[in-house]
Amino acid sequence: MLSLSDWITTLSLVFGGCCSNAITLEHITSRYPSAGVLITFFQFLIVSLYGLPKQFTFNDPPESKHAANGPNGTVSAPTTPRRRWIPRLKNRKVPLLPYFIQVALFFVLSTLNNAAFAYHIPMTVHIVFRSGGMIINMILGWMFTKKRLVFRYIIYNVFSHSRERYTVRQVASVLVVTVGIIITTLSASKPKSRVAEVDTTDVSLYAMGISILALALVLSGFLGLIQDWVFARYVAPAQAEAASNPAEQSSWQEHMFYLHSLALPLFYFSKDNISMELTRMNSSPPVLVSLPQSGPLAPYGAGLIVPSIFVYLLLNTCTQLVCVVGVNRLTGRVSSLTVTLILTVRKAISLLLSVAFYGGQGNTEMWAGAGLVFIGTIGYSTGSKSKDQKVKKDYDRQDRDNRNVKCVHSIENCQRKV
Repeated sequence: MLSLSDWITTLSLVFGGCCSNAITLEHITSRYPSAGVLITFFQFLIVSLYGLPKQFTFNDPPESKHAANGPNGTVSAPTTPRRRWIPRLKNRKVPLLPYFIQVALFFVLSTLNNAAFAYHIPMTVHIVFRSGGMIINMILGWMFTKKRLVFRYIIYNVFSHSRERYTVRQVASVLVVTVGIIITTLSASKPKSRVAEVDTTDVSLYAMGISILALALVLSGFLGLIQDWVFARYVAPAQAEAASNPAEQSSWQEHMFYLHSLALPLFYFSKDNISMELTRMNSSPPVLVSLPQSGPLAPYGAGLIVPSIFVYLLLNTCTQLVCVVGVNRLTGRVSSLTVTLILTVRKAISLLLSVAFYGGQGNTEMWAGAGLVFIGTIGYSTGSKSKDQKVKKDYDRQDRDNRNVKCVHSIENCQRKV
């Protein structure tokens, strides 16, 4: 259970970091639409640098349980870990192979999401479209985890004994989200152009951008399935063993570090694009950045003249770090339902801020579609909660004599118990 101070800190990181990150991202991409790879690189780099010190230790690895046993089978007293001169990486909870798979998917979908701005995708459509992940999750869940869409006449008959199913509310919510995304996408499908002849080109570019976002959404669904499996296979048992060890690092810190740091070498293949975008940004109008009059920056005098877009790039990179830390803190401390609801509210606020700061993107169709998406998201989440509570009561009654059952229904409940 989070304390009041933890709630304030975590929500400040999520809303302050993520919403301000969306504003700076829109400012950069509106002027440099092809800077998506460059932005992604700096975001991955700062998160990796932030998490690096937390992954090193000067203590030797702990002795195994067998090594701690005495000659007569008695357990000897735990010894103080020995210090070493050269730091080493802490023991991972998850092997490298599952990380490599997640990194490949995470790198591609992050690059695609940022690259979509080069195809005339407004930030409003970008936010709403990415909120439709539950559609992909339901399809992939039906295909790979053998979940089934159930309607009222099936719930009490054919699949009444099925342990994994979608409720009527969840199916209806997904349909609502689908309609909302279609409305929002079509509301901006014909960007205004000063030259009538380029309208066809604009529409084709827009369609390509929507296709890129759709591909990223599918990859995000696969990433979610893999992360669920990794959590159940490695993270949950490790958290149970580390519950009695306050010094043990949180699993989200390890996951955040490896997911970003292992992807850095992949940017080598985009070095030309990154270099070209930096050169273009360097020609942006200069701005005077005030510096402290004392300390190591004193020799620079009253200020430093830098290209103005670099200021926004720095703000975007720093706010991305704040956003990532906040979301990971939230995911590791509350239920998945709470995470979904909070992130839905965050996206709604980002949408409002986008229209308020930059304007010109809001219309009746867009707002109607966005409203359907957010309502459907909340309906899907609450439908999942009611389903879990009902199934939990049934299983508690059936399995009350089996005390070795660790999970009642789903990975979310496992996480809640851990």
